[in-house]
Amino acid sequence: MAARTVSDSGDSGDSGDFSESGDFSDDFGGDRLDPAVWDPHYLPHWSSRAATRATYAVGGGRLCLWIPPEQPLWCPDLHPEPLRVSGIASGAHAGPVGSAVGGQPFVDQQTVREEQPRLEGWLPRRGRVVVRCRMEISHRSMAAVWLSGFEETPEESGEICLVEVFGKDVEPGRSAEIGMGLKKFRDPALTHDFAAPRVSLDVADWHEYAVDWDEHEAVFTVDGRQVRTCAGPPTYPLQVMIAVFDFPAWSRGDDAGLVPVLEVDRISGSH
Repeated sequence: MAARTVSDSGDSGDSGDFSESGDFSDDFGGDRLDPAVWDPHYLPHWSSRAATRATYAVGGGRLCLWIPPEQPLWCPDLHPEPLRVSGIASGAHAGPVGSAVGGQPFVDQQTVREEQPRLEGWLPRRGRVVVRCRMEISHRSMAAVWLSGFEETPEESGEICLVEVFGKDVEPGRSAEIGMGLKKFRDPALTHDFAAPRVSLDVADWHEYAVDWDEHEAVFTVDGRQVRTCAGPPTYPLQVMIAVFDFPAWSRGDDAGLVPVLEVDRISGSH
């Protein structure tokens, strides 16, 4: 189970195990996700919980997310590109049905379709987040771990992308373009600074991706080696998101049976 600790404000919340260090860790040691920390749905306020539930399993000290061929499209009537996704998030909130209050809108004047329970599972603001994971992705899929603004206001919408890999940018067994950096979205104070340098590694093997940040800079590393540095990252509450994606429009015609997978051995944070 996850171990969550006091926030910067000193409020420990009402769930999980707590310590005085301000650290968080989840090694997925049980047989289920901790519902006080993780929501296994991808932006359900723009759709519904029934239509956005992740395909996943927890066991053997790992979280496994995957997309089987029969998994339906995500928001097929609204999202401009056909998309399937299995993802979990450490926070969630939205306004009532018909309101515009909700994180990560993707079309103009988007409104909430289903009201959601509020979750403040793990909302880091600064410090260090590290994830140990592996991925099995193809030319039509990608996997990512990112920290997205909790969006108590629309301006607090910036993102710290910890790792983002498209299968089309992978040389199997040799290297991959590892996306890392800051995404501005609706934050007027944030400078968009995102890049995907090629790194020598096999993404199908286990690797540690990490970011250390404060109000001045964010430092991104892979297996302890610095890859990127970005100035002025967000320090408002950020929800942690872990997901694998499939893009059916990228099909080559003979790949409908491919199953993208993202496995996480552990994720932790400190400040």
